[in-house]
Amino acid sequence: MEHDFVPTRQAGLDRLHAFAPDAGARYAAQRNFDSPEGVSQLSPYLRHRLLTEPEVIAAVRDIHGEGDAEKFIQEVVWRSYFKGWLELRPSVWADYRQGLKAARDRIATEGGLRKGWEQACAGATGIDCFDHWAQQLTGSGWLHNHARMWFASIWIFTLRLPWELGADFFLRHLLDGDPASNTCSWRWAGGLHTRGKHYVARAENIRRYTGGRFDPKGQLNETPDPLDGPPLPETRTLPDTPAPDPGLRTGLLLVEDDLSPDLPARDFAATATLSGASHRSPLKVAPGVLDFTDAALADARDRVAPDATPLLDADALATWARENALEQIVMPYTPTGPARDLLEGSGLPIVPVLRDWDRAAWPHATAGFFKVKKQIPKLLSAV
Repeated sequence: MEHDFVPTRQAGLDRLHAFAPDAGARYAAQRNFDSPEGVSQLSPYLRHRLLTEPEVIAAVRDIHGEGDAEKFIQEVVWRSYFKGWLELRPSVWADYRQGLKAARDRIATEGGLRKGWEQACAGATGIDCFDHWAQQLTGSGWLHNHARMWFASIWIFTLRLPWELGADFFLRHLLDGDPASNTCSWRWAGGLHTRGKHYVARAENIRRYTGGRFDPKGQLNETPDPLDGPPLPETRTLPDTPAPDPGLRTGLLLVEDDLSPDLPARDFAATATLSGASHRSPLKVAPGVLDFTDAALADARDRVAPDATPLLDADALATWARENALEQIVMPYTPTGPARDLLEGSGLPIVPVLRDWDRAAWPHATAGFFKVKKQIPKLLSAV
C-alpha cells in the first residue's frame, strides 16, 4: 500500500480491509522494517477517529484471533495508553509548549543552534538516513514508527537539538500528528517519559531494518546519557462527564479528535465543526496537514450532520452558540491538545461525552505501558 491518504472514513475502512489479512504473523515479522508494506498505515484515520480502536481491533481479530494479532492489537492500544497518560497529566502538554517557546527564543538568538535546526528540518545534516526521513516527512506527512524513533534519537543525542523543536517538527508535518502520542514518544526517546530510560539509535539496527539502504556507522552518538528534567507530575483523576440535559436547547460540535461520534440520539438545534490543526504549533503547520484535517471534517459533516457550519476559530464558535441560543453544546470528549486549548476559556456550556473505550483504558495509564497492557483482555471483551 502506498501512503496516499484520502481523508474519509470510507477510505480508512478500505485501507483496514486491505490490511487486515496481513495483521497477524506477517505484521509481527515485518513491522520493524522501515517500509510502508509491513504496517497498516491506519494512523491518520485512528488519530482523527475516522476509524475507532475497537472496530480496527475487531476487524483483525475476526481474521487472526487475539493470539496471532497480538502485536498489532498492542500497537493500537499504545495509542490509548499515550492518550490516557497525557490526559492524567495535562501539565506535561503545557510544559512542552513552554519548552518549545524557550527553544524558539534560543534559535532566535543562537546562530549555531538555528543553523543546526534549519539543516535538520531541511534534511541537510549529512546523515543520509536522517535526511531521507526528514524529506519523506515533509513530502508525504508520514513516517514509519521505527524511523520516527531513530529520527528522534538522532535529533536529541547526535545533533543535540532541543527535543521540543523535534516534537514540533513532527506535529507540524505528520498527518497523524497527535499531541499525546507525539509528546510522549519524544519524551520517551529522550529519557523523560520513563526517567533514565532513553532510546539510542544504533547504526547496525538502522542498517538491518532499512534492508541495508542506510548504514550511518561512525556518524551517531551511540553512548549518550538520557536527558534530565523535572519529576513527573502527580496523576489526576479523569474529569467527570455528566450526561447531557435532555431539557436544554442543544448544539453538536465536532473537532478533529473524533470524527465518528458515538453520542446519544437526539435532535440538535444546530451543528458545527471546528479545527484546531492550525494551532498545533506557533510555527506554520504544513498545508497537507491543514488540508487533510479540513477534508476529514468535511467528510464528518457529510456523514453525521450535512447542515453543520464549519467554524474557523473560537470567536466564530462563540457567535454560532449565541446566534443559535444554545444552552449546552454536546461533543465527543476532546483530549489534551490544540483543540482543547481552543475550547478552554471559552465560557461556553460544553458537555463532553467520553467513549466507553477511553473510560476503560485511560485510568490505567498511571505509569508504563505494562499496566494498560494487562487490561487488554478486559478491553477486548467489550469489542
